[in-house]
Amino acid sequence: MTIPPIGMTPDEIMATLRRFKAHDMDWQSGRVFAYIYQPHETAAAVVRDAYMLYLAENCLDPTIFPSIAQLERDVVRMIAGLLQGDEQVAGNVTGGGTESILLAVKAARDWARAHRPHIAQPEMVLSRTAHAAFHKAAHYFGVKPVVVAFDPATFEADVAAMRAAITDNTILLVASAPCYSQGVIDPVPAIASLAQEYGLLCHVDACVGGIYLSFLRKLGYAVPPFDFSIPGVTSLSVDMHKYGYSAKGASLILYRDRALRRYQMFASTDTTGYTLINPTVLSSRSAGPIAGAWAILHHLGEAGYREIVATVQAATERLIAGINAIDGLFVLGQPAMSMFSFASNNINVFHLADALRRRGWYLQPQFSTPLSPRNLHVSVTYGVAHNVEALLADLAACVEEVRQAPPTDPTLIQTLVSAIARDPSPATIMELMAAIGLRPGALPQEMALINDVLDALPDAVANEIVIDFFNNLY
Repeated sequence: MTIPPIGMTPDEIMATLRRFKAHDMDWQSGRVFAYIYQPHETAAAVVRDAYMLYLAENCLDPTIFPSIAQLERDVVRMIAGLLQGDEQVAGNVTGGGTESILLAVKAARDWARAHRPHIAQPEMVLSRTAHAAFHKAAHYFGVKPVVVAFDPATFEADVAAMRAAITDNTILLVASAPCYSQGVIDPVPAIASLAQEYGLLCHVDACVGGIYLSFLRKLGYAVPPFDFSIPGVTSLSVDMHKYGYSAKGASLILYRDRALRRYQMFASTDTTGYTLINPTVLSSRSAGPIAGAWAILHHLGEAGYREIVATVQAATERLIAGINAIDGLFVLGQPAMSMFSFASNNINVFHLADALRRRGWYLQPQFSTPLSPRNLHVSVTYGVAHNVEALLADLAACVEEVRQAPPTDPTLIQTLVSAIARDPSPATIMELMAAIGLRPGALPQEMALINDVLDALPDAVANEIVIDFFNNLY
């Protein structure tokens, strides 16, 4: 592949891109219950137009584009108010939930350097249900993740276990509102109170729930407290590009006050170049996502968000009831909003995911833990809410299909896992990848066997296999 010697016409380019997309899942059909959060077409068009209006503008220097700073201030103030923050709350728009979480952990680390300089190895305490972005932040910033158990019935973080995990090196406690995997809200008041007791920071990951739960509360639902109304919550992340229905990537990181927010920032006058000041991780970044976020908030307004949340929540309740009514399937925990997961006591849900995929549906496989079974994750959004009955019908049919099909040979799985245990060398890992259908540069068509093996392996080994696969894929 080289740069073409003569450029293609716009029509040729678009035809080629459409050909590339031919094998992508058709999310616009409303059958992808993960990754995509689409509003109705009118709202989507408003977001696209606003995004394109600011496509070229650079967030790097607000003195050149002061309108970008105005848009960001407006978005931050609207969402801070929605999350019951006062005028002291400060924040920024980021490129996504992971960046927001990275910044919260980075700010906590640098806050500890200033206020607890004796700590050589900072630690943060989090439940196993917390998002993987915290582990990524720990890896990037040298903060040790101290992972504690969760209640296997409710999937809430175990506050007593968190207390027991606090040491002189602890700088941050983490709560989820809700956790992505099961849609369960942690006992945020208890975790925030624990943080206050020990003089620690407390971050609430409300990336998926911040906007949705706030409007669910406005609709009269009993939503446990999770936001800045709770003393002790010092920072909070919330995504606009999920249940805010903005374009990717737009998230927010919010802090109780500017004094704490200051620790997330970076500046440099140490080179021969221009003065660099970065409130967030990136330097150059398009203002399109910020403009899209500003536009959707003003277009939908409170009434629009209430209508969308009411529609999605009704669809969610119907889907949960329908899944629990299918023999062998059961929803895990008590989901607080429009995302949840379900497991089975008599079929392999990884095979069920493949069977649904063959019918054009996508549900997200999730691995087991010592306290939870393997399961399939479901995110219900406005763009899929109309398809609940169709999904339930195909789900029931696929359950019967999987029940009648021969299961994966457990001896094969054990043989593959044992081979890795005996010799976890790169050569053995490559052999295992080939045996389960992971071939360099190619995406697998069926995932059940791959997920079976990855689920059976220790996390550290499974992580290495996935990294090797993606290292060869691109």
